[in-house]
Amino acid sequence: MKQIYTQYFQKSKVFLYPLLGIKKGIRFVPIETYIKWENSLISSKDILVCAYAIEQTTNNTEEIERKEAFNVFVREYLEKNELYHSRHNTDNLELIVFDLSYFKKDLQKFREGKYSEFSLITKRIIMEFFGDTGTISEYMESYLYPEKYYEIYSEILNIPFSILEEVKELCDKPNLEKEDFKKQVLELQLFK
Repeated sequence: MKQIYTQYFQKSKVFLYPLLGIKKGIRFVPIETYIKWENSLISSKDILVCAYAIEQTTNNTEEIERKEAFNVFVREYLEKNELYHSRHNTDNLELIVFDLSYFKKDLQKFREGKYSEFSLITKRIIMEFFGDTGTISEYMESYLYPEKYYEIYSEILNIPFSILEEVKELCDKPNLEKEDFKKQVLELQLFK
């Protein structure tokens, strides 16, 4: 690792989406994920909302084929998922909601930004999703097992090792406003 990733990224997409057990590289990937959907009829607060955009094309046949392929994907990969909760349409998005109450304790750690305190099984699932090669894999390992990376981060940031030991986490907390689907939709509507 030669540098630190400094831009904000949607934390639920990298820390929670892998918990669904969906293989990396599958044809349809959510454009975004959220841990909250205010004003929805979903009672559980331990959810992951996956927002899928089905692109509109000028070719009607192509659009129909893509929608059919997406519906097959939903039936085969999402609705059969043991964590599947429900499916919703809003604007031009397909929203698939998953119940993550099985990972309740890890979700609380996630909200607090304490990724290094995830359970061992959750850490293993995340690391298996990203694999053991490549930059993202290295970043994820540094977030889940920060103590292995304190020396590297200390050099890159030019700060004492002891400060990193004190802070413990090497990834910032999730921005809970950006992790709320309703607030994101409102922002999008304001800029139309």
